[in-house]
Amino acid sequence: MADIAAASSQDQTYKRIAVKPIAGALGAEIEGVDIAGGVDPEVFDEIYRAWLENNVIFFRGQSISPAQQIEFAKRFGDIHVHLFNKAMDDHPEITEILKTPEMKSNAGGRWHSDQMYTPVPAKATMLYSREIPEGRGDTMFSNMYLAYETLSEGMKASLQGLKAIHNGDSRNHPSGMTRMERVKAGSIHMPQIDPGKAQTISSHPVVRTHPETGRKLLYIGGHTERFEGWAEEESKPLLDYLKTHATRPEFVCRFHWTENAMAMWDNRCCQHFAINDYDGYQRRMHKIMVKGDAPF
Repeated sequence: MADIAAASSQDQTYKRIAVKPIAGALGAEIEGVDIAGGVDPEVFDEIYRAWLENNVIFFRGQSISPAQQIEFAKRFGDIHVHLFNKAMDDHPEITEILKTPEMKSNAGGRWHSDQMYTPVPAKATMLYSREIPEGRGDTMFSNMYLAYETLSEGMKASLQGLKAIHNGDSRNHPSGMTRMERVKAGSIHMPQIDPGKAQTISSHPVVRTHPETGRKLLYIGGHTERFEGWAEEESKPLLDYLKTHATRPEFVCRFHWTENAMAMWDNRCCQHFAINDYDGYQRRMHKIMVKGDAPF
């Protein structure tokens, strides 16, 4: 705890943890927390505040079991189950994201926000690294507050009241194929499930208000197909501009994974991108999502 006390002297707002930003735009590593050993309410309150302030937080050196990961995730809210990706048989709250040496494509290899195609998208995603190729397989995150705040006043006015359609199984994927077409083509390796009658196409405001911080942000991503009431051809020029603008380098941080590290990000105000630079290597992650709220 002495190291934590020294670090806290630089930031008097945190008394029980150290919060170390990794970039100017977003992202911070949290030190002084042993998730397996238990997190008391005061420490958790500081973790939660750091999460809201930094959009995405990271913990290193956390040797935890699946049950402990689930328990910690539930501190943030109820579990949100993925509509398409099959969960682990023994831990239905967790999706295992595995890329073996012979696989070429990866999961999450485009800018997106998790489950934004559902009526009530996931509030948070927690990703824990179990196997990591050294020096490879980083994840990037982009700050959607900054993406909105740096738009011109004219663009902000134009986007007010506009809604966008988000599709969980669109051919707008970079491959041009649906999920099942990608499975058949061998370009998607995660076991898929039938979402049944669950809603997988949803409309949400392009300018969203974060329910906890009250800040406005740009709410688009890889699942965004078109604007409500617009044709895809009409939507494409503006969507292409906004998607490019939203991931400008100055809005981005990059997390270098190590084994037994955990990232937890706020899907309401950031996008993420899993870098596929590890052909011939194995990478295995455990992912949990937390239920959110209807965008407004």
